[in-house]
Amino acid sequence: MAEQGSRVARIERVTNETQIRLSVDLDGTGRADVETGIGFFDHMLCAFGRHGLFDLEVRVKGDLEVDGHHSVEDAGIVLGQAFARALEDKRGVRRFGSIMLPMDEALVLAACDLSGRGQLHWDVDVPPVMLGGFDATLAKEFFIAFAANAGVTLHVRKLAGENVHHVLEAAFKAAARALREAVEADERAADDLPTTKGAL
Repeated sequence: MAEQGSRVARIERVTNETQIRLSVDLDGTGRADVETGIGFFDHMLCAFGRHGLFDLEVRVKGDLEVDGHHSVEDAGIVLGQAFARALEDKRGVRRFGSIMLPMDEALVLAACDLSGRGQLHWDVDVPPVMLGGFDATLAKEFFIAFAANAGVTLHVRKLAGENVHHVLEAAFKAAARALREAVEADERAADDLPTTKGAL
């Protein structure tokens, strides 16, 4: 549950495939303490926390003897659920965020809307290669799970890039920066909901 007077949420989720314990503070300093058993994925989640200024604690024990799919997808599910809980009814937030983020030769656009209609629009063409123990195609699965469970409309598009590490790192950083902008307080909006419908 979200803690009273804060935008912090803690979730534990246990299935036959994964055991996950996760906390997020949307108003943090970018501190990330991550252990998923997949080195590159740890690196991406740490970058996500740092660039979103979200404090993250993530512990994942998954069936890596099968592959990394369940660990990565389930982490996206739980992180999305934690975002949704921490945001509560979204009063006073900017709602929208976007950035075009470069990383060396890679250039990735990310844009988001805290719409309540969780969906991912992914145009990041990466080959099915392994980055350490991380299957590059699982990045999309992570963001599908995150967007659906956070209730966020998220667009991520590769505009340039050849090095898969650079492209995916730019995607995680760009998504974090866009989300950081969207969840920030809008001083002009006071405590209003950023919608004409009365609910998000």
